[in-house]
Amino acid sequence: MSAVLLLPLIAVPSAHATADARGKAEFAVTTTATNVAARSDRRPVAGGVHDREAGKTFISWAGRYEDSYVQSYDHRGATWSAPNRIADGDSDAHNYPTLVQARDGHLLVFRGMHNVELRMSRSPRPHSADGVWEETVISKNAATYPMPFVTRDGTIYVFFRETTGDLDPTVPTDTRPMLYVVSKDNGRTWKTSTELTGHRFAIGSTSRADNMNEIYIGQLRLEDSGRVRIVYTLAGGGPEGNKHDRYHRNVYYVSFDPGNLHFYSASGRDLGTQVDDADQEQHLKVAETPLTIPGGVKSPDYIQLVGATLGRPFVLWFMGDPDLGPLRNHMSTWNGRSWETREVARGLRTREVEPVDPVTWRVYATEDGKPNVTTYLVRFGRTWTQEAVIPTAKPVQRVEVVQNFRDPARAIFSGESSQRDVAVADGDITVAGLRRR
Repeated sequence: MSAVLLLPLIAVPSAHATADARGKAEFAVTTTATNVAARSDRRPVAGGVHDREAGKTFISWAGRYEDSYVQSYDHRGATWSAPNRIADGDSDAHNYPTLVQARDGHLLVFRGMHNVELRMSRSPRPHSADGVWEETVISKNAATYPMPFVTRDGTIYVFFRETTGDLDPTVPTDTRPMLYVVSKDNGRTWKTSTELTGHRFAIGSTSRADNMNEIYIGQLRLEDSGRVRIVYTLAGGGPEGNKHDRYHRNVYYVSFDPGNLHFYSASGRDLGTQVDDADQEQHLKVAETPLTIPGGVKSPDYIQLVGATLGRPFVLWFMGDPDLGPLRNHMSTWNGRSWETREVARGLRTREVEPVDPVTWRVYATEDGKPNVTTYLVRFGRTWTQEAVIPTAKPVQRVEVVQNFRDPARAIFSGESSQRDVAVADGDITVAGLRRR
């Protein structure tokens, strides 16, 4: 499935892309909260939103015991609010917050209480993060890893992963498909993907011979066109038998159309309202990787990134090195007929990407155990060059570009805590944006 990358990758910028790639960008950095961030399994989706009507940017992050916090930045006054604790994280690193804004102006924070239920917290007033938030249980489908987005007409979708064995003990522990819920009334009522399509799950499998029946979505990206691009890898016990997350395997790409609830391959093949194992193996596989743990690293890693250029998707992903060397960073591009993959760097954890101009994407990356976030520019899909080093006092574990961002609150950096135990929260929350020239 892999080949040397030959064809150019042309970026289609979103409405909030910035034409600053002609020279190296200069970033301004603000630490909004010090020694507060716990370890988090957060995925790169829905970290914050910019509210044009309020003139504020709202961000969310996981603090001590994985409790959910929000902060706001007043662009008129150039001031950050104090953190507001809005929900309990139940001392589990999986229970991180994700944040979107409903069409009625209310802020919505989602978290999957690990393998139990999907919960939503709603701000008491529209266009504000202040006060005591209302909490609602949306789904009891053993939910983890919520991935919310809001379409142009205000419909709210939340993809999440179900741990089926916690609902039915006869199901192996490494059967964990993706489902979603939908609300058309700003989060007041919800329907499940099963109710809407009749399928037990949206993406997944139940009977692979290698037991790789778990889905780990690395990134879910809503485009201005309304298309949702998704990149994911598989996990499971492998040939040794059923076990949760023993191995990872392969990289897959699919897009989702909220208008008809159908999934599509990179070639445009309509897969209907459910992706099963036959679909992903025949039509969605980006790269095939071995059932090994090179250098002790689950490979491909949990986080993969997705973008598109002139309608052609590309993904960034990384693996361990079988010779115990640094991480190996790959870019895979759809050339109109097949996926082509090449190694572009080593030793990086690629955390997030954003479109810059019609031919350029910016990549945010970190190195293990080191402070700072380094940005790279991918131009025409053929060149990979370092752009800038964004200084941070401590190592960073998560990077999320704010939806509809407005500088200087462009990207949220969640600092890495010194301990895995979420009772320890000593990472910083830092926000970066481009300096005005």
